[in-house]
Amino acid sequence: MYKVKLTSFARKMELKNLLPDIDVEEIDINKSGLNRLALQLTGFFDHFDDDRIQVIGKVEYAYCEQKDSEQLRPVLKSIFDRKIPCIVYCWGLEPPELMLDLAEENGIPVFSTDIRTSDFIAEAVRWLSEELAPRISIHGVLVDIYGEGVLIMGESGIGKSEAALELIRRGHRLVSDDVVEIRKVSHDTLIGTSPDITRHFIELRGIGIVDVKSLFGVESVMINQTINMVIRLEDWNREGNYDRLGLDEEYIEFLGTKVVCFSIPIRPGRNLAVIAESAAINFRAKKMGYNAAKELYNRVTSNLKTKEDQ
Repeated sequence: MYKVKLTSFARKMELKNLLPDIDVEEIDINKSGLNRLALQLTGFFDHFDDDRIQVIGKVEYAYCEQKDSEQLRPVLKSIFDRKIPCIVYCWGLEPPELMLDLAEENGIPVFSTDIRTSDFIAEAVRWLSEELAPRISIHGVLVDIYGEGVLIMGESGIGKSEAALELIRRGHRLVSDDVVEIRKVSHDTLIGTSPDITRHFIELRGIGIVDVKSLFGVESVMINQTINMVIRLEDWNREGNYDRLGLDEEYIEFLGTKVVCFSIPIRPGRNLAVIAESAAINFRAKKMGYNAAKELYNRVTSNLKTKEDQ
């Protein structure tokens, strides 16, 4: 199970720590969801997600304002007894002294943000979902081609990095070379990124390490990108049965999610960058509803039918 330090979360969301004396270095977050302290403030604790970040917005704040300290104390004590990770006040709201006192007694951090509740929860869930997502590392090259995340795979030395370099020269962007970290951030979405140590570098056999960002500028690199399709490079085999129409799509699976995969045979004289560009454009056309293979098939069948009718 992956974890995120509460300090990292607070820094990312630019939260104001209202109890700086509490040590938050050892507090971890392992759930991407957040919980609004609504029914819990009334004393209902069935199915309480006490291992999540607790959020208080205007509604919860207004409810607490209507209660005196003696009414709130036992409820707040029950909340803090469950050792929640922290409480975040949205809209820049100031928590009552009772809340701060009980939180400090129990070592529970309390934060504040000026962001409205719905926006804070949406951004927090998005970031935590990515940070806590299941992940794997694979050997390959990830590039952004016309807005499509294209993962190029193949045996070592087959020409993945060289193809990526040519794509960069043609105006596309590098995400990762050699090792690609893949995270499953939702049911059908995979995000690819580069390990920090190799980010923006490409290894070219015979030349060495190339710093893409310094050589081609910041517009030639990306931090991460959705993996939309895979190009698998293979050595040319005369006996190989390669798809020449593209009517039937092939898939490869990462973390239980299927991604469209194209197997490309490699032989001298083939321009891998142009092939990758064409595959990305054709993939976008299919997403927009146009399938060239089906269009050709329809033309052929229509032409045959016309000849039969004559």
